[in-house]
Amino acid sequence: MTKFNLKEWFKKRDKLFLIVGFLIWLKTLMFLALIHGKDSATFNIARMYFSPPPFICHILFVVIIMAIGLCFKGRGRLAYYIIINLFVSMLLWADLVYYREYGGFLTVEYLFHPGSFNPGDVNLFKHIHLVDILFFIDIIVLLVIAIKYKEYYRGRFKSLGKNILTSAVLIVLSVAYIYGAHIYIDVKDKTNGDMLFFKTTWAPFQTMSNTSPLGYHAFDIYNHFVANKVKDLSKDDMKAIDEWYKENDENLPDNKYKGILKGKNVIFLQVESLESFVINETVDGQEITPNINKMLNNSYYFNNIYDNVNNGTSADGDLISNTSLYPVRQGATYFRYAFNKYNSLANILESENYKTISVHPERSGNWNWRTNHKNFGFETTYDINDYKLDEIIGPGLSDGSFFKQTVDFIKDEKTPFFLHAATLTSHGPFDIPDNKKELNLSDNIKDTILGAYFQSIRYVDNEIGNLVKYLNDNKLMNNTVLVIYGDHSGPHKFYQDKIEAINGIKEQWKSPEKKVPFIIYNPSINGEIRDVIGGQVDMMPTVLYALGVEKDKYINTVMGRNLLNTKRNFTVLNFGEIVGNPNTKEEEQHIKNAIPIANKIIEGNYFKVKDE
Repeated sequence: MTKFNLKEWFKKRDKLFLIVGFLIWLKTLMFLALIHGKDSATFNIARMYFSPPPFICHILFVVIIMAIGLCFKGRGRLAYYIIINLFVSMLLWADLVYYREYGGFLTVEYLFHPGSFNPGDVNLFKHIHLVDILFFIDIIVLLVIAIKYKEYYRGRFKSLGKNILTSAVLIVLSVAYIYGAHIYIDVKDKTNGDMLFFKTTWAPFQTMSNTSPLGYHAFDIYNHFVANKVKDLSKDDMKAIDEWYKENDENLPDNKYKGILKGKNVIFLQVESLESFVINETVDGQEITPNINKMLNNSYYFNNIYDNVNNGTSADGDLISNTSLYPVRQGATYFRYAFNKYNSLANILESENYKTISVHPERSGNWNWRTNHKNFGFETTYDINDYKLDEIIGPGLSDGSFFKQTVDFIKDEKTPFFLHAATLTSHGPFDIPDNKKELNLSDNIKDTILGAYFQSIRYVDNEIGNLVKYLNDNKLMNNTVLVIYGDHSGPHKFYQDKIEAINGIKEQWKSPEKKVPFIIYNPSINGEIRDVIGGQVDMMPTVLYALGVEKDKYINTVMGRNLLNTKRNFTVLNFGEIVGNPNTKEEEQHIKNAIPIANKIIEGNYFKVKDE
């Protein structure tokens, strides 16, 4: 029996298959280390992965593209290796440059909506760094090898049938494993991920990490042409949606609140992780939100509002406030259906001669907000590149600096204007510097997640007070409606187990109600606390009613109701649970149908179909 000689076997095989494959895999690792480094120009190996790295799946994506090269013979195979290496290098480099500006990555969507590719109309080449050359050095070496040893591949690998069979086996086995891993963790949700599996998420940078850059683009193509493809709405679907909207209209006579704020500027302030339980609450004898509490004297304060967000969290809160629609059930609406047609708040107010402006203190690609806001019809958008990074707290620009600079943007705008703004500082895990902490907390709470949350919300409250001052200083506040709401619940959404483990705190602080405040503030308002039960989906129609916008402009497009004029006292939570008391069985069934109807509306691009 002939003894197997690994060295001789390797000599007869295609060395470049392994070498080039390894180099491509190494570049994907280098890419992941760079996007989490400072300015995406230095390596940060510690933050490459959000969970145990699924190296097997990462390698199999490389195997798939390399296996195609086995279908070529002779120097054609060598050419394929060089070309595929160059293509992957260019893709990774382009992703990196794009990420440095927008915080997102290239997507096949840009081929079909090129106007969304560079919404800031900036020179992307300004983001090229010297470290980028590392993606291309090996290609130069490969070209030298190809020229120097051009005869090596001449006439080799003639057994094309065997080569194609080998290629097919490698591709089929790799795809089967990847698909099985996808079903196991993404569909059946059996594990949180390990080296054998991966998990796609709504967040591009996390999916990029979990599936590898090649996997990210493979799933992006799949999502565009399969998973996120607009679904056809049948006649029965259209009828069901139309009937739902008809039932949603309470047809009540107008009351004193219609038009009470007509003609005023509007600012929607979406506050990160702001929950209702801190409003008018004290901890160790200190008010948590003294400025907001004072503002309630001149506000309509809705204290029984529940968050309606799904997987998109902050992005969903943004969607709901701008469209009064529940988000889709799978993935995040802002990524899956960024180019749908909506009867947005911006579009409606523009028809009322409002100038519409959107500002976010983060890059445009972060949860794809700018693409969606452009699609909503905002005339002007500002992202983090338009701000001075003069004070960083937690995940980004401090709320204090953000508010001050934003007022500078709008102080000379024509009126009326509509401004939509989202904050960052109170994002979990609620870390703020010691010199920003104003609450003196007892030992049992000061080092807990709830203590951190109270300190961050107290800071945000201070800055909201300063925002009102800035608006007053620029003679804007009297003619401006400031709408304050939480994008989603915070500590009770993500840290419930840690809260329940804290001893010696008020029992009501442990309640996982997931309520968010909804406050309509203007100095002319005689303060009212309105305890009607509702959800974030109700904010848009409520504000439009106070502004005096005729309901025929929105009644057949909003899924919420006007909380200033309603006889209904209920809402539906994210998983279909009804809170409150429907008046009839018909109303109960109506609200139960809300989320599946919203899913049909968004997945079928209902408003576009309706207009055709």
